[in-house]
Amino acid sequence: MSAASASFKRDRILLGMLTPSSNTTLEPVSARMLAGLPEVSVHAGRFRVTQIALGADALGQFDMAPMLAAADLLADAHCQAICWNGTSAGWLGFDRDVSLCRAIEERTGIRASSSVLAMVEAMHLAGVRRFGLVSPYTDDVQRAIVANFARAGFECVAERHAGISVNFDFSTIEPAVIDRMLDDVAQASPQAVMVLCTNMDGAALAADFEQRSGALLLDSVATAAWGALRAAGVDARRVRGWGRLFDLA
Repeated sequence: MSAASASFKRDRILLGMLTPSSNTTLEPVSARMLAGLPEVSVHAGRFRVTQIALGADALGQFDMAPMLAAADLLADAHCQAICWNGTSAGWLGFDRDVSLCRAIEERTGIRASSSVLAMVEAMHLAGVRRFGLVSPYTDDVQRAIVANFARAGFECVAERHAGISVNFDFSTIEPAVIDRMLDDVAQASPQAVMVLCTNMDGAALAADFEQRSGALLLDSVATAAWGALRAAGVDARRVRGWGRLFDLA
């Protein structure tokens, strides 16, 4: 192996993403977001998730066993970090992601993070207590998310949701619709607006929305990337053009 080849192999940063099986948004968005970091690449491990609801079958999709099996396969790729790039802790409770990340680290020896835990960390770093919430979810799931964040000390001052339960369909919500939802909740003057769903592309709207509203946009795909970069020891401030989240250190 040449010195250049050895250096390339050594210097690569491989980010593993646990991905809902029906998600078609987070992989292409993550690739575009991290395009300015040539040494960084994203590698997905899927497990079955097709519906978001509060019934037993839907909640059972997030049992830890299939998630850990997907993490084991990502470990075969020698990833420097593994992130749960999904938002189920929003309605199931943050402790679920804490337990998942601990289990991944114990099994694989690889640093683990999650989109929701990174979002909470970013809110603390930015001093956010009042937020707006945008999601594709149904009424009951949205209420559970608001209550869960309230228990952690965050006040939801405005929310909009699309009332959809089929996970694949979240990816079909058009940017103009998401923009209107963002502007609606921004009227309540939140410190930040959260797009809570990794199959709904709010990340690409961050810079424009922040400029016109003054509020920080915290998109779930973006917080997953931000958290995974930090877990892998990469300076997330190198990501430019995707909103003020990446200025947080």
